Amino acid sequence: MSTRIELRKFVKTFGALEVIHGIDLTIDPGEFVVFVGPSGCGKSTLLRMIAGLETISKGDLFIGDDRVNNVDAAARGIAMVFQSYALYPHMTVYKNLAFGLETMGQPKADIAERVNRAADILQIGHLLDRKPKQLSGGQRQRVAIGRAIVREPRIFLFDEPLSNLDAELRVQMRVEISQLHKRLGNTMIYVTHDQVEAMTMADKIVVLKDGHIMQVGSPLDLYNAPANRFVAGFIGSPHMNFFTATVRGSGDSTTFEIDGRKITVPRRMDGLSAGDKVEIGIRPEHLRLDPQPAQENLGEISAELQENLGGQTLVYGRTPGGQRLIIVQNGQMQVGDTVEAWFDPANAHVFDTKGRVVRASS
Repeated sequence: MSTRIELRKFVKTFGALEVIHGIDLTIDPGEFVVFVGPSGCGKSTLLRMIAGLETISKGDLFIGDDRVNNVDAAARGIAMVFQSYALYPHMTVYKNLAFGLETMGQPKADIAERVNRAADILQIGHLLDRKPKQLSGGQRQRVAIGRAIVREPRIFLFDEPLSNLDAELRVQMRVEISQLHKRLGNTMIYVTHDQVEAMTMADKIVVLKDGHIMQVGSPLDLYNAPANRFVAGFIGSPHMNFFTATVRGSGDSTTFEIDGRKITVPRRMDGLSAGDKVEIGIRPEHLRLDPQPAQENLGEISAELQENLGGQTLVYGRTPGGQRLIIVQNGQMQVGDTVEAWFDPANAHVFDTKGRVVRASS
């Protein structure tokens, strides 16, 4: 069962302070949508407004065809999983899963069927007689998710559910939640500050900053075609390199100068003139240490630090003009105090002084 969600001109104020600024967003039935952004961007507030835990100051919320601004949280057909597991410590896993249904007066046979089905989905059937103190962090989070599943909601909301887990468990639970979505097919909204979680789990990512939507799209859309400097720097790990540059010529191709070195991007750019200041963005994995045909050279890079990760090598350094950069190379290698950095200019992103992407002319 999956449901469409629509936010129209969504606004949230706390007194005179407006924290969500007229957001419009449509979430299609069955989509796994991730709200991502830095702390304080409004992602959890937005989720709580959808859940009915925060009032909507202005605008409309539609779930399916119904406007639900004034519908109680319990009647919206939503189940929410929080960062805190919030399990009852004196109850067994079975009782934790069943408790909400019992308070609703559901028949015992129906409760048992729902609990056992959720336990099978999450592979926690062997834990039903244990109490929370006897469970690992990952097992507790599965129980918290199971408590949402037994309610058979139209929509699942996740508010940073993996923040309390260690790195290995976070990866495991990421996979399990993604598989859960494939099995159930429900509409799911997931809040995180971790862009890796967003990239690996989402059908659609909503990038937020200061209560505004910066960009909406599939993970690869945001990675390959960021709409602005903020999205370009937030999506991708390690983050994109940014180099201060000056436009030196434009035509069918555009020439930039970075630290006295000319770089030519093989496309005409909208609205740029000689002398304009811009930033050139290049992802760390698009920089190379060996020259290739038709590639541009950033010059001699001073290598300040090298990290060997086994499958990858990260080189932290500075351009001849002192601008910082990160280079990611596949495999294992050792570099000296200086290296030459090359890149395919087709992979360059250009941003104006206001952080807006400069598109190629059509």
